[in-house]
Amino acid sequence: MKESHLFYTPHANADCMGELPTEEAAHAVRVLRMKEGDDMLLTNGQGMFMQAHLTMASPKHCVYETDKQWEDERLWQGEIHIGVAPTKNMDRMEWFAEKATEIGIDAIHLLQCDNSERKVLKTERLEKIVIAAMKQSHKAWKPTIEAMQPFKQFISQPFDGQKFIAHCYEADEAGAEGEQGASVHLTDRNFLGDKVQPNGKTLVLIGPEGDFSLEEVKLAMQAGFTPISLGKSRLRTETAALVAVHLLYLAKRV
Repeated sequence: MKESHLFYTPHANADCMGELPTEEAAHAVRVLRMKEGDDMLLTNGQGMFMQAHLTMASPKHCVYETDKQWEDERLWQGEIHIGVAPTKNMDRMEWFAEKATEIGIDAIHLLQCDNSERKVLKTERLEKIVIAAMKQSHKAWKPTIEAMQPFKQFISQPFDGQKFIAHCYEADEAGAEGEQGASVHLTDRNFLGDKVQPNGKTLVLIGPEGDFSLEEVKLAMQAGFTPISLGKSRLRTETAALVAVHLLYLAKRV
């Protein structure tokens, strides 16, 4: 069977009949000229591949029957999570989502920060980007795209794993009163690659173009986030987020 054409159908499983999503059906019939009886490769985006064949083919309705399934080899241990403030230019966020999916990532959390230039973002476009990148890179793991949340709300939620925040402030910045009245001072930032544990979940927060506010950094530290550096170069938001993904992937690679 030719495995060059991978289709995403979230409800696919072994030994069953199903129907491709409308966009996938249109691509199969109108672009690839597939017809009844043709073999195809499916993924449910949850780590499984399925060999299948078409039993009905039309631009709006493609029915398939699965023949067998197998689990995709997972190339990293634990989970990789990135919390990032979306850029004003959406092309940059789409670029990040695409490349992060190609490398390997479990979840992208969108943050609304004090210095955010973009206050609203619909996730539908990013969902399409990560699905296309998953198929192009021949993976069976679709990253989760979480809706935008206010920064303070996000950091207050439980996360069972390592938590880091990347920022550009120096350790000698003056302390400020935290929400609970305790003075919180910045500490030296270690390089992310030196702090990551291979197993378990890891979350890295990346700020907007104007960086996190000083108060946000201190609130994150109060919430258990460790300040880290991504190196000496000053990076754009989307570049910093991708560097973080790659460093986590290298530390967690199988």
